[in-house]
Amino acid sequence: MTWLTSRAVLLAAAGFYSLMLFWTMPLGQLRRSGGLFRFPDLGPDQMIGLCVVLALPVLLVRRLPAAVFAVVLGEAALGDLFGANPWIVLLLLLVLAGHLAARRPTAAAVGSVAAVATVFAERTLGYHRESVGYAAPRAGQLAFVFAVAWVFGGVYRKRREYLEALHEQTAARIVMAERLRIARELHDSVAHSIGIITVLSGAAARVVETKPEQTRQALTGIETTSRETLLGLQRMLGALRRAEPDDAAPRAAPLAPGASLADVPRLAERTADAGVRVHVTWRGEQRPLPPEIELSAFRIVQESVTNVVRHSGARTCRVAVGYEPTGVTIEVMDDGDDGNGGPGRPRPSAATGGSGFGLLGMRERVTLLSGQFSAGRRPEGGFRVAARLPA
Repeated sequence: MTWLTSRAVLLAAAGFYSLMLFWTMPLGQLRRSGGLFRFPDLGPDQMIGLCVVLALPVLLVRRLPAAVFAVVLGEAALGDLFGANPWIVLLLLLVLAGHLAARRPTAAAVGSVAAVATVFAERTLGYHRESVGYAAPRAGQLAFVFAVAWVFGGVYRKRREYLEALHEQTAARIVMAERLRIARELHDSVAHSIGIITVLSGAAARVVETKPEQTRQALTGIETTSRETLLGLQRMLGALRRAEPDDAAPRAAPLAPGASLADVPRLAERTADAGVRVHVTWRGEQRPLPPEIELSAFRIVQESVTNVVRHSGARTCRVAVGYEPTGVTIEVMDDGDDGNGGPGRPRPSAATGGSGFGLLGMRERVTLLSGQFSAGRRPEGGFRVAARLPA
């Protein structure tokens, strides 16, 4: 509720209360009723002004609920002493008790007890001079209705606390999901480039004195890859800075220009510069896929090829992309051969993709899209990554 709306509601409530005070406390009744004190003779205009003044504390109920309850309770006690018993005051006290229970349960309990005690004292010690046996049931009835108001306020407070906790948990899950998404994007977009740079720099260091032309090619590849990586990081950071943190419904910011399966041939060319030939085959009729499917499919191919470059020691790998009527399949395989008939370098952790985040990130991507994923060693040697994404 906005500030203007809340003020309008409070003004309407105060106006309604003052009007009901005037209607339920007619001058004729005050002149006939005998209280402990005599009510002064007031005209209609003066009576309206008095009712408006008595209703003014309602405007402060949001900021000072306990103080407003105490003031209205005092008004009720004074009105009773003057012979005025407007039922709207009791109704307002019950509403204020429920409001207090929703915001300050301790103050609501103390206020309710004070209200019951005030009524009991007026009935037994005030001008009514009723017996304790007659006043006790009236106080009990009043205590019951205040208890009902307190229970309703407490239920509302518990529900509000539950919704606030649920909102905090939802916000925490959104933040965690966004952190994981950023981590996946950073890993997938940067790890491949760093892997290529590592291989090219190692190759350049080995042939810098004997094969200057190959060294020059390797350094050119390092420069190109570094520039592309830096550009991608700048775009990613720019997208993150442009994200609006105050949106009512948090939305994921695009971390980088959407890559797609159309970028696989270019990925194969960059990987060839690092010494690994990537053979790409396409099955089925190629068609545009949803952006999240295109990006996840490309990232899976990219991460799988990166693992081949960094961990397998193979000189070739095969990438197969199949378009199906209900989705797209991806398969990346290497035989682990070093190109000279040897087994190649063993993977540091084939089950987890080296550092442990490569295959985990791929599996998370596929799971979020309700797809299927598998990865592991091949019986005949090498490693195989397979995924199917519904589209």
